[in-house]
Amino acid sequence: MSLDPDEQESLRSRSEHAIAELAQALLESKTLENALTAALGAREKASEAQQAALAALNLPSASDVERLERRLRSISQRLEDIEDQIDRVAEEVGGLRRQLGSPRRTGKADAA
Repeated sequence: MSLDPDEQESLRSRSEHAIAELAQALLESKTLENALTAALGAREKASEAQQAALAALNLPSASDVERLERRLRSISQRLEDIEDQIDRVAEEVGGLRRQLGSPRRTGKADAA
C-alpha cells in the first residue's frame, strides 16, 4: 500500500501535530511534574543512603575511586618526569666522567 506524496505529507503533518499536542500536554501536566519531582527526590535520597551505607562499611564510593585514580595518574606522571630527569643527570655525569677520563666507581671499589 503506497501513499501518494500529498497523502504522505498530510499523514506527516497530522502526526507532527499529534506529537506536538502530546508534548505540550505533558509539559503542562501537574501530575507529571509532581512525579518527576518525586522521582528526582527519591533518587537523591537513594544516593545519600548509598553513600551512608558505603561509609558505614568503610568502602569507597565511585567518586572516591575516581578521585584516587586521578591522583594516582598524577603521581605516576610526576614519577615518570623524575625518572627522565635522573636519566638525563646520569647521562651528564657519564659524559663528564668521560671528559675527565676518570673510571666509573662502584660500591665495591669504594668499600675496599
